[in-house]
Amino acid sequence: MDALILTVAGVAALAGFVQGLSGFGFGLTAMSLWAWTLEPRLAAPLAVFGALTGQVIAAVTVRRGFDWKRLLPFIAGGLAGVPLGVLLLPQLDIPLFKALLGLMLVVTCPLMLLAPRLPRVRGTRTGDALAGLAGGAMGGLGGFTGVVPTLWCTLRGFDKDLQRAVIQNFNLAMLVVAFCGYLATGIVTPDMVPLFALVAPAMLIPSLLGARLYFAISDTGFRNVVLGLLTLSGVALLVAALPLLWQRWAGG
Repeated sequence: MDALILTVAGVAALAGFVQGLSGFGFGLTAMSLWAWTLEPRLAAPLAVFGALTGQVIAAVTVRRGFDWKRLLPFIAGGLAGVPLGVLLLPQLDIPLFKALLGLMLVVTCPLMLLAPRLPRVRGTRTGDALAGLAGGAMGGLGGFTGVVPTLWCTLRGFDKDLQRAVIQNFNLAMLVVAFCGYLATGIVTPDMVPLFALVAPAMLIPSLLGARLYFAISDTGFRNVVLGLLTLSGVALLVAALPLLWQRWAGG
């Protein structure tokens, strides 16, 4: 139990710092580390809860106004996507979960690193809704709501304030829905409550510290380091999971 407490608290603190500094990434950081030691059905609710806590802190400390015209297509798509992710989560076994998570990190993180150099696209509300759908589904799987919408907003050329307004409010809404879905489907169980009570204070101070340091260091440089480390985490997860999956499929 002591090892579990240290693992949950330590990862929550690191992920909270990353989210406070970069404005996203709690779910990516936490799940890439928790997936090594925690069951997916425990890691995912903890990641969603931590990401939700971080977004509430962000909503209080980094205020951004609502732009309903831009936000609504993302929200509409996300509301359809979250139940899909919540329904898929209990069906995932550990090796497959690690492989899917590793693949997601290996694909999305380099794309986000390359995003400033990718050509701008002329998006539509349908595209916004599809990005929201993907974000909602990934949120249901473990709190990754912001990955696809952030990349999509970057590709569309949204300025910094508009992108922050869309992503911050979208993430907050989707994480609330995802966590409510976990509660409604019984994924969250009473024995998880002490760990939730551990995650919130563990991430609070690092999150606030990260938000303060945001203004003192190069955001682009740190973002590149974080995404590079997450890419390596994805490679490590694939290396750990693929041999097990291969043995299963070859033996079957």
